[in-house]
Amino acid sequence: MTLIRKRALLSAPIMAAVALALTTSPVKAADTVAASAETDNGTPLQEVIVTGTRQSGLSAAESPAPIQILSADALKAAAGNPDLMATLAQIVPSLTMEAFGLDMAGQTLLAKLRGMSPNQVLVLVNGKRRHTTANISIDTDQQDGSPYSGGAGVDLNFIPVEAIDHIEVLTDGAAAQYGTDAIAGVINIILKKSSSGVTVDGTYGNYFNGGGNTGDVAANAGFEPTDGSYFNITASVLNHGHSDQGAIDPRAIHDIGTYPNSNMTQLAGYPYVNHIYGDAETHTKLVLANAGLQLADIAEFYAFATYGDKHADSYENYRTPQRIGYTDPVTDVTTYPFPFGFNPQEATHELDWQTTGGFRGVLADWHWDVSSSYGADKVDLYTLDSIGNSYPVNGEPTPSNFYDGFLQTTQWTSTIDLNRDFDIGMAGPLNVAGGVEYRRETYAIGAGIPDSWQDGGAQSYAGINPVSASVNDRKNEAVYIDLAGKPIDGLRLDAAGRYEHYSDFGSAKVGKLTGRYDFTPEYAVRATISNGFRAPTLAEAFYTSTNVAPTTATVSLAPDSAAGKALGLGNGLTPEKSLNYSLGFVFRPLPAMSATLDLYQITITDRIVETGSILGQNFGEPTPAYIPVFNAVNASGAQIDPAVLKSGSVSVSTFANGIDTRTRGADLTFSFPVDYALGHVNYTIAATYNETAVTKVPASPAELAGTTLYDAQSLSALTTATPKFVVNLGATWTYERLYVNVLEKIYGPTSEYINDDGNNPSGGLEFFKTTIGVTPITNLDLGYQLSKWAKLDIGAINLFNRFPPNLNSNILGHEFAGDDNSAVVHLASFSPFGINGGFYYAKATISF
Repeated sequence: MTLIRKRALLSAPIMAAVALALTTSPVKAADTVAASAETDNGTPLQEVIVTGTRQSGLSAAESPAPIQILSADALKAAAGNPDLMATLAQIVPSLTMEAFGLDMAGQTLLAKLRGMSPNQVLVLVNGKRRHTTANISIDTDQQDGSPYSGGAGVDLNFIPVEAIDHIEVLTDGAAAQYGTDAIAGVINIILKKSSSGVTVDGTYGNYFNGGGNTGDVAANAGFEPTDGSYFNITASVLNHGHSDQGAIDPRAIHDIGTYPNSNMTQLAGYPYVNHIYGDAETHTKLVLANAGLQLADIAEFYAFATYGDKHADSYENYRTPQRIGYTDPVTDVTTYPFPFGFNPQEATHELDWQTTGGFRGVLADWHWDVSSSYGADKVDLYTLDSIGNSYPVNGEPTPSNFYDGFLQTTQWTSTIDLNRDFDIGMAGPLNVAGGVEYRRETYAIGAGIPDSWQDGGAQSYAGINPVSASVNDRKNEAVYIDLAGKPIDGLRLDAAGRYEHYSDFGSAKVGKLTGRYDFTPEYAVRATISNGFRAPTLAEAFYTSTNVAPTTATVSLAPDSAAGKALGLGNGLTPEKSLNYSLGFVFRPLPAMSATLDLYQITITDRIVETGSILGQNFGEPTPAYIPVFNAVNASGAQIDPAVLKSGSVSVSTFANGIDTRTRGADLTFSFPVDYALGHVNYTIAATYNETAVTKVPASPAELAGTTLYDAQSLSALTTATPKFVVNLGATWTYERLYVNVLEKIYGPTSEYINDDGNNPSGGLEFFKTTIGVTPITNLDLGYQLSKWAKLDIGAINLFNRFPPNLNSNILGHEFAGDDNSAVVHLASFSPFGINGGFYYAKATISF
């Protein structure tokens, strides 16, 4: 579908040659890396790491903090995954991916580490901070609650997998080292630097039921423009089609008695007329370039840039013909613009890009690195194939497609890093590192055309109104110091401290102590303690929107606005604070065998969490919170669909501090390669255990008249909607030209309390628990090297086509009896393995 879209050029400042800066990166972020490999006898080479330490030449096996290296081969082993986020979710057990999201949340899926929020994970590219998405995940719809709600982290899917040399995943608090939002850990993506060769691959696949048609074509090429330089470029085109897993909409059964609703029976696929429950359709184009040039013996110039263009659309709830009829008061003639009803769509056009440039070298034994980076993400919003809610009110024609406004975030980061070893008579040199950073962030919300928001706006999504539009910014300055060394043989210590100042939240001081002791070459113990500080994202503080279903309207209020403050929650958001402990064990009984076990605890105070749905009206009847809810709605400028105001339900939600949580868990890794008569097998085990408890819940303000601020649904989304454990059992067998990779992922139990949309005699929301039991998911990839330059793969993700269970029967029964379209959402959407079943694919790769 071709849309006429309003486009705005994303402007960027001229990159500063020398910047005020503090580092988020190691000094040698890209030039000291050795990719994961094996010697001829199967003994792993020592992978040199650049994440979690400022020391050069340190291997993953020697790291005092838990770190997992994902080589290019490991990324390729997950051949059928169409994007980076899905690839990481398959390989790293402690990283979980949002498998499904309603509305625009399904167009920007997110990932998180150790059960934390996506906002508590720092993403680096070549050691440099990556900008975040403008499309915040909002999922307060009463159909379901999302453990990713509020996420506005980095969209990993704008980095093509084919451009990556390897990835380092630090599963430890690292705020003192990299910045005060690295509470859960750090993902550092190291790009390819090869200066020769070309690789082209193409993948096609779909779900077992035929939906979600996916096609991906990507190419990577390396060049050497001058002696010793490199220019590596990657381009990728990815298309993914809609899927549809929805149940029968009860209105298609109950409401067909009279014309024009009787037309519904003529719709294709009847009675499955509502297509909201499935994947968004996406069309993505990506380009990434990575370059370096040696400037004699003085320094190296480096630069890398990414550009992404994505079109996406998601189906919204079906509107019946009678729902939008207009009766002329003079002629008494009823007009139905959509005689068969319609499925409106929320659509986005997203432009995402970042460019980084810098110089690094050595002067008087000091390694230095000066860089500047600018990134931006702009999302234009549309409602398609819909009609304005003003039509039933005044009978005036409205457009079918609406421009709803835009969301835009920018980030400009400049850094200076210094690093030097000193010999002071210890068992090893003392490494002294330090640096400064300057960062400026903006978040803008732009209004849509008047037809998109007036009188309730377009059906399914009301556009952004002028009251909610805003331009917001903040500045951050930081300085850090890091000392690391070996006081005696076998003992390694690291101490880091960081000071940050935010223009809107003041200052923070954080620190980290790390130690490791090797009792023998085969056995070591390691431990860390650190504190962290996370300022609210600008999206959490200022985002506002209105989502309209056929009988409900939900307004998401910006907490740092007059509307948010009308709920009695104070003067907006304050920062989160965290305390991390970890204790780990390293065991290497054989040169080729390694195992690690790390135990951890993360406590967060004043955690920022989206509230539950605060009802002001339920099926036309006011609730005790009616006055504060509608005061807030009016202050936000939102105009509610008159039909919903008459007989539907109106609720609000916002983000607030006050919840304290404690997360405890363990991460296990094991790797052991074995040579057999028929080939080579690499066995791997990776597992994570994670449990979060809410230790404090704030009291509801008096303004809400006793209404619960955090209900059972919002609390269970924090504590039980993430798998209690995930176990990866992997085996990779290679024999001559044949390659077989088997990964058995075992997801532990998950559960969530979900409400019945108020479809009960009590007049309020009733909550029922839905549980997903322990579920094994089998992934299989079969590859064959057809020739020196050609390879073919076939395989499956979720080979045996497993689905999550249905929601609690009380929920579905109440919704179906209440003629509620929410009954379409019948599966447990918080499932970590998605709602679409098995995905089957074929992939061809050509290299020369």
